[in-house]
Amino acid sequence: MSEAAHNLNVPKGVLIAAAAVVLFTIAAAATTSLTGIGHSKMTPPAMVESLDLNFEDSPDGAVLVYRSADRQLVASLQPGQSGFVRVVMHGMARERQKSGIGSTPSFQLARYVNGQYTLTDPVTKKVIDLNAFGADNLRAFAQLMPAGDGADQTTSNNQNPTGKGASK
Repeated sequence: MSEAAHNLNVPKGVLIAAAAVVLFTIAAAATTSLTGIGHSKMTPPAMVESLDLNFEDSPDGAVLVYRSADRQLVASLQPGQSGFVRVVMHGMARERQKSGIGSTPSFQLARYVNGQYTLTDPVTKKVIDLNAFGADNLRAFAQLMPAGDGADQTTSNNQNPTGKGASK
């Protein structure tokens, strides 16, 4: 029995076939990467509006949201309110701290023609699709846009973000 355990003979043809599959996979991946052939690309939707924002912690625990262009106060998020905005912004701030970047550069909140909202950190290149977190969380950021409260915006699954049925 010990002779059978030590005497493993793999047919040469199987080894050659396995090596050929590995080489083909590497060649196909390299071809796609270098030439773009076989690579699918999505065209992003058109941006309808964007707003550059700065977020600051105030001594009383509120998060102050300023429009970057003129330092106009957009919102004061009191403790216990807008938890989603706070969590997202603390996560983005943590990414900046890891990179040694301060809080001075602004973040970009953008709305697209399809109702999608994104929050982008132009410094770290991190983009968060806010629609992925549900209608209530999307509305928390949509309210920061000057156009309104976000109640008329669509979500990624085309549901009414208010959660109420349409009146007829």
